[in-house]
Amino acid sequence: MTETLLILFFALLLDRLVGDPDRLWQRVPHPVVLFGRAIGAMDGLFNGKRLSPATRRFNGAAGIAVLLAASLFAGFVLHRLFAPLGVVGAVVEVVVVAVFLAQKSLHDHVRAVSTGLKDDGLEGGRWAVSMIVGRDPATLDEPAVCRAGIESLAENFSDGVVAPALWYALLGLPGLFAYKMLNTADSMIGHRSEKYLDFGWASARLDDLANWPAARLSILFIAAGAWLAQGRRAARGAIGTALRDAGLHRSPNSGWPEAAMAGALGIGLAGPRIYGGARVDEPMMNAAGRTVATVADIDLSLRIFSAACAVLAVTVLLAAGLVASI
Repeated sequence: MTETLLILFFALLLDRLVGDPDRLWQRVPHPVVLFGRAIGAMDGLFNGKRLSPATRRFNGAAGIAVLLAASLFAGFVLHRLFAPLGVVGAVVEVVVVAVFLAQKSLHDHVRAVSTGLKDDGLEGGRWAVSMIVGRDPATLDEPAVCRAGIESLAENFSDGVVAPALWYALLGLPGLFAYKMLNTADSMIGHRSEKYLDFGWASARLDDLANWPAARLSILFIAAGAWLAQGRRAARGAIGTALRDAGLHRSPNSGWPEAAMAGALGIGLAGPRIYGGARVDEPMMNAAGRTVATVADIDLSLRIFSAACAVLAVTVLLAAGLVASI
């Protein structure tokens, strides 16, 4: 367990400093791309239009079960290959774990929204935010662009950083691979369209379950980050708003980090928005906060995010020391 936590600490550090090397992934497919291909093959083979809803639901559940089993097995095999290599194997595993974390890439994408607004105005912000959110950018004014970037940062802190770190800490590479396979499946087939309502049902429900602990843990890290970036009042606002307003979000998990970030910044997040031409009406989290988000709020959210990532890494290191001393 101590070795696993130390590997996780160095992976968090590596990912925060280096992130995803674009040149590498231009030459070889990213592991998540391979996961996506496997999910796409499952979709093409077992989600035919002529199948009944019950058959689609069964096929989707059986398919994701097989893919999760394969992910667990692949993680187990890789770990067994790395283990006899000593320090070299540990270093390779650090790199593998870092590949599945999203600290730097997430920070860079959201920072691009701020930079786009500053340099190129509304159109620059819309283009940058379209890279990270599914809502129609043409419908967004500048405050809405800012809110979209901040919401994406908070939500993905939970499922792109905290959750993979947690599952690796608990189950090693098998847990990390299975989580990323499940999370990829949810993003591809877990939405409630006519095609995937039944076929993606199991993936969506399992992803909700897998993200449940990380979403709630994330508010503690966001609060700690807010304390470091803004002080005690911001930290209290993060926790209080999350406990009060997380349930207003349509997702059972996304509302926790988003509400925490809303409370830390003192602004309202979520509310009505448009996806694929369809309006989604939701209550505003932290409705008593400022209604107009600004570029300065994006920049502050990035400082809170960076501090939260640092707190996560330090927590992992302290946990490794504690386990080693027992």
